[in-house]
Amino acid sequence: MEGAAVCRFPPHGPEGPAMTVHAPVAFSDLIREASHAQHTEAENSAFMSEMLAGKLGVEAYRRYTGQLWFIYRALEGPVDRLADDPVAGPFVRPELARTPALERDLDHLHGGPGWRDGLTPLPATERYAARILEVARDWPGGYVAHHYTRYLGDLSGGQVIRGTAEKTWGFAHKGDGVRFYVFDAIDNPAAFKREYRALLDALPADGPERLRIVDECKRAFALNTALFRALGDTTG
Repeated sequence: MEGAAVCRFPPHGPEGPAMTVHAPVAFSDLIREASHAQHTEAENSAFMSEMLAGKLGVEAYRRYTGQLWFIYRALEGPVDRLADDPVAGPFVRPELARTPALERDLDHLHGGPGWRDGLTPLPATERYAARILEVARDWPGGYVAHHYTRYLGDLSGGQVIRGTAEKTWGFAHKGDGVRFYVFDAIDNPAAFKREYRALLDALPADGPERLRIVDECKRAFALNTALFRALGDTTG
């Protein structure tokens, strides 16, 4: 049976029938498993793979960080309006906010705040940010999908990016230039991720709605992959 874990108990007595129990898959597991292919495609993109391998200069990292600023402004701009929403509200956590850290990193990467005047989003970034704003306005479940793909990624694989940046380009450990990946307000990231997954499991949404959210997770990863592709196309 698809979407269920099957447990078989031995026969009750020498000729008793076997009893099969279908345990529903936790929603957090369903999201992770159903979007695995899209997640893998994003993290194995040529741009990200080459950056993590140290094959790209700091300019590529600077441009990537600049594009993230547009995405996180879209993601975090609506949080005050969503804080009381029964679906999205539980995920609005101030300790996750990344925009101030991104701006501090960009000040460091550009030698001051002048980057704001010249920074422009790539078309792929515009599409990504526009989709986040659309679901934040019209569909809280869709917003949760984007929230999940971004923040749990930052708390997990994002730490690999931080370590690479520190090693490759000499940024201070958890200092300016990589503060986006430093969650000072979260004492225990592993425990936080477990709590986050518990929130997903308890999401007040029926089966069809949960499947829509899974599809939006896949879309979020696809938008991220498109951004990596666009960054790769502009890397000299």
